[in-house]
Amino acid sequence: MTKKYYATHAEVHDRMMKRPGYKEAYEALEPEFAIYEAIIDARIQRKMTQRQLAEKAGIAQSALSRIESGKINSTLQSIQKLLALTGRKLKIVQA
Repeated sequence: MTKKYYATHAEVHDRMMKRPGYKEAYEALEPEFAIYEAIIDARIQRKMTQRQLAEKAGIAQSALSRIESGKINSTLQSIQKLLALTGRKLKIVQA
């Protein structure tokens, strides 16, 4: 019997970073990824499910799922609202 191997997200990411053009594309999208990650982290720290946060925000859970996964572009206003509902705010700092 062959044992199936499932790569972790980090392992797949490390492999992909070696592909031509991937690293540049990933780095260009890094600010967006950081925002999605901040929403997820804030929600989890507040011990909220997607459904709970979505209800507070007045959106469908499926819409929040798409926002958190980066499948849809959300407005800055929507992102700020989601963060505010988790006790956070979006802040831009000089690099």
